[in-house]
Amino acid sequence: MFDLLFPPKCLLCRRILKEEELDLCRGCRTDGPECTNFRKKLPFIDSWTAVWYYEDNARRSLLRYKFRGARSYAKGYGRLLAMKLQESHPDGFDLLTWVPVSPLRRLTRGYDQVQLLAMAVGEELGITPVPLLRKIRHNRPQSGIVGEAKRRANVLGVYRAENPDLFSGKRIVLLDDIITTGTTAGECARVLLTAGAKEVHCGAMAVARRQANNKVR
Repeated sequence: MFDLLFPPKCLLCRRILKEEELDLCRGCRTDGPECTNFRKKLPFIDSWTAVWYYEDNARRSLLRYKFRGARSYAKGYGRLLAMKLQESHPDGFDLLTWVPVSPLRRLTRGYDQVQLLAMAVGEELGITPVPLLRKIRHNRPQSGIVGEAKRRANVLGVYRAENPDLFSGKRIVLLDDIITTGTTAGECARVLLTAGAKEVHCGAMAVARRQANNKVR
C-alpha cells in the first residue's frame, strides 16, 4: 500500500522505478556519473572509494539528502556504497565508523546524514558501525571555503578520538558523504591513526572529479 501511494523513485533522476529496478533506474545505473578513478592520494588515508563523481544528478541527489530532509535516501545509498566497499576490501576490515557532524549542526538539520549512511552500510555488510570520533568544535562548513590550505586549517583540532582501546591496531573504514579535497576525511584519519589505528580507509557516496583525477603526489 505504501509503494502504491509513494512509489519508489530513482535516487538520481527521481523517475518512478520499474518493478525490477532497485534504487536506480536502468538509465542512471548505466549512464550515471560512476566514479572509476581512484588515483588521488588523500592525506593519512590508506585507500578510498566512492560511488559517483559529485556532479549532475548525483550532486543534486546528495544535496537533497544532506540539506532538504531526504533521509530516506540513506538505505539506497547504503546498498550502493556497501557494494563498492566489498569490491575494494574483499578481505574485509575490522571496524566501520563515520565522520560526525557537530551537535549544533545535527540539531539544526535534524539528523547526521553520514551516521544514517553508516547504519545503512553496516546493515548491508552485517557490521555494526561504531562511533570512534566526536566533533568537539563547531566550525564553518567546508563547502563555503575556497582553497585546500584554508580547508585544512578549518578542520584542524575539530575532531577527537573516542574509546581508542576499541580500535588500537585495527583496520578502519571511515565513511563520509562527499569528498572534495579530502581534508575532512584526512583530519579524521590523522586523529584515528594518532590514537592507535593501524590503517584508515575511506568510503564516500561521491567525490569531486578534478580531485579524483589528480595524479598521486
